[in-house]
Amino acid sequence: MPVGISPLFNFAIMDTGAKLKQLLDKRILIIDGAMGTMIQQHKLGESDYRGLRFADWHCDVKGNNDLLCLTQPDIIKNIHKEYLHAGANIVETNTFNAQAVSMADYDMQSLAYEINVAAAQLAKQAVAEFKAEAGADADDRFVAGAIGPMNKTLSLSPDVNNPGYRAITFDEVADAYYEQIKGLVNGGVDLLLVETIFDTLNAKAAIYAINKYFKDNNIKLPVMISGTITDASGRTLSGQTLEAFYISVMHANPISIGLNCALGATQMRPHIEELSYIAACYVTAYPNAGLPNAMGEYDETPAEMAAIVAGFASEGWINMLGGCCGTTPAHIKNIADAVKHMAPRHLPVKEAV
Repeated sequence: MPVGISPLFNFAIMDTGAKLKQLLDKRILIIDGAMGTMIQQHKLGESDYRGLRFADWHCDVKGNNDLLCLTQPDIIKNIHKEYLHAGANIVETNTFNAQAVSMADYDMQSLAYEINVAAAQLAKQAVAEFKAEAGADADDRFVAGAIGPMNKTLSLSPDVNNPGYRAITFDEVADAYYEQIKGLVNGGVDLLLVETIFDTLNAKAAIYAINKYFKDNNIKLPVMISGTITDASGRTLSGQTLEAFYISVMHANPISIGLNCALGATQMRPHIEELSYIAACYVTAYPNAGLPNAMGEYDETPAEMAAIVAGFASEGWINMLGGCCGTTPAHIKNIADAVKHMAPRHLPVKEAV
């Protein structure tokens, strides 16, 4: 897709939110599962990550999963297609760390925009190919531009001896997110997903960048927001309770608010219950496949995970379900099958002021 956004593309963006809301009022939608887990199954080495283009890059790049959008595009596209065939309505771009701040770990910050465009185009291609193969309805598959938490935090000091120190400024975070958003939108995403939020101030910088990009370009996409409760305290890493987090980000007027990562479905359950009672928008959950074992691996089977999250649905707490770390297309298929006949959570009725 060309960098310029046509009036027709602008109209399509404006219509996505209405399509999503129409679907969400009828049924529970399915988000895809883990990208990293699937990439690990390919057992890629340093040369695979480098490809021909970066064969002589001056530092190691293995582990830079977002770079694979450029060097191993078929792998990334096929992972998207596996999740689509498993029943996912929303697939996330492979861009969790694809902004200049995080890409600087590999001295590849100049590639951030290009990677986001490529990632969005790959996901859109996967959707198009899936529809051609499966004959699927064109109106119930969407690409979400994934915007991760960044590897630097605005709320916490990386120096234990200097609590007031910050490794980055708000403006630097917002600028990096703005460039990422530009790439995702120009690549053709249907919506934006600010996810795995452990520092709400970073999320606020992302929201600021989103709103600025929308205003600068006279467009608007639906925005999903997903936070991370890090442990049994029920707080984010930067110390907010779930309710405080919700209040802090609702000015973004997201189509959904939810939780992902850090916890398995069992540990996430009470927090999803709480969120379902306070949220004025749709509610999402995509937990890990249980908690990691001693080897850092996830053991919860697709059937076990599906049974737990189906409980969220049976209680009327949820609008979208998916998977995070350790989940695979088998997990997503089991979840989709388990909730396909269950009613979605109804949005609360707003009181007249």
